[in-house]
Amino acid sequence: MSTHERRRQVGQLLFAGFRGHVIPAELRALAREFDLGGVVLFARNVAEPAQVADLAREAGELSRSAPVWVAIGQEGGRVQRVKAPLTVWPPPATLGRADDLDLTRRFGRALARELRAMGITFDFAPVLDVLTREDNPAIGDRAFSSDPAQVAAHGLAFIDAVHTEGLPACAKHFPGHGEAAVDSHEDLPVVDLPPDRLERVEWVPFRAAIEGGVDAVMSCHLLVPSLDDQRPATLSPSIITGRLRGQLGFGGLVLTDDMDMKAISLRYEPGEAAALAVAAGCDGVLQCGGDPERVFAALEGVVRALEDGTISAARFDDALGRHLALKGRYLSEAARRAAPPAPSLREVIGSAEHQLVAEQMRQFT
Repeated sequence: MSTHERRRQVGQLLFAGFRGHVIPAELRALAREFDLGGVVLFARNVAEPAQVADLAREAGELSRSAPVWVAIGQEGGRVQRVKAPLTVWPPPATLGRADDLDLTRRFGRALARELRAMGITFDFAPVLDVLTREDNPAIGDRAFSSDPAQVAAHGLAFIDAVHTEGLPACAKHFPGHGEAAVDSHEDLPVVDLPPDRLERVEWVPFRAAIEGGVDAVMSCHLLVPSLDDQRPATLSPSIITGRLRGQLGFGGLVLTDDMDMKAISLRYEPGEAAALAVAAGCDGVLQCGGDPERVFAALEGVVRALEDGTISAARFDDALGRHLALKGRYLSEAARRAAPPAPSLREVIGSAEHQLVAEQMRQFT
C-alpha cells in the first residue's frame, strides 16, 4: 500500500466536530486529503430538523472510500442536541426510577426513529456509568441508576431497541465515570478504586452490554491509579487493550470521548493524544471542538506515529478493519435494504406515540 493510500485511510479513524449549520470549507478541504470516518453534530450545528437532514446529506459527501458516520450524542435530558419540534426527552434517570424495561425499549426505538429521520447514523448512547457519587458533576441524571444491575438491564433494553431500528449503539464511558468528583470537560478526574470494586460495580453494565452485542464502547478521560497511575484511561494500553479487550472480551469498535475536553487538551497536543489513543487500543478518535487545525493536527499525529512505529501497521489495520466492518453492517447498501425503512420527518415531528413515551417518563422526574 502506498504512503498516499495509507495517509488517506488514517482519516477513517477520526470523527470531526465543526461549527455552523453547513459543512465548513476547511472540513471539506481536509476531506479531500483524508477520508474522514465521521462527523459529530452538536446543538451549535442545529437550526431545525430539516436543516439537520440537509447537513447529514452534505456529510455523506466527505469520503470517497467508505460511507461517513453522521454521529450525535442524543441521550435525553441535558444531553439532547436536537429538541423541539422533535420530542423533548426527560433524562435517562427517569427510566431507572420507572424501572419499566418496556418503557426504556419504547424510548430507545422512538429516539432512534427520530435520528434516522434526520439522516443520523450513529448515536453515542447509552450512558452505562453507575451513579455511585450523587454530586458527580458530569453524569448525574444521565445515568439510569446507582444500582449496577439496574443500569445493565436498562442499558441492554436501550441497546436492543436502537439496534432494532437500524442504528449502532455506543456504551459509555469505560472504565466508569460514576464515582468522579471532577467533570472531565474541565479537568482530569482521579477515580481511586481497586480493581475488585470496578469488577463488582462499574463494569457490570459494560460486561452485560458486551455480552449483549453492543457495537461500540466509548472510553472516558480519567485516571484510575489502580489500573494505570500514569495515563488517563483513553490513552492507557493496560485499560483499553488489557481490561476492555482482554478481561471483558470486547471485540467491537472502541471510541475515545472528545479529545478536546480539558482532561486531555490541557495535558497533550492533539497529534500526541490521538496517536497515544490509537496505540493504546482505541479505534476511533473524536475531535469535537470545531477547530479544523486541531482536527488536522490529530490526523497528522496518527500519520507520524505510523511512520515511526509508535502505532504498528497491525494495530492500524485492526482499527481500520473494525470501522469498515461496522459500516458494512449499518451503512452498506445491503444493510440499508435490510434495515427498517427510515421514517420521514413528517411522521416523527410531534408524533403522538413519541409524546406519550416522553410523558410517561416525565411522571418519574
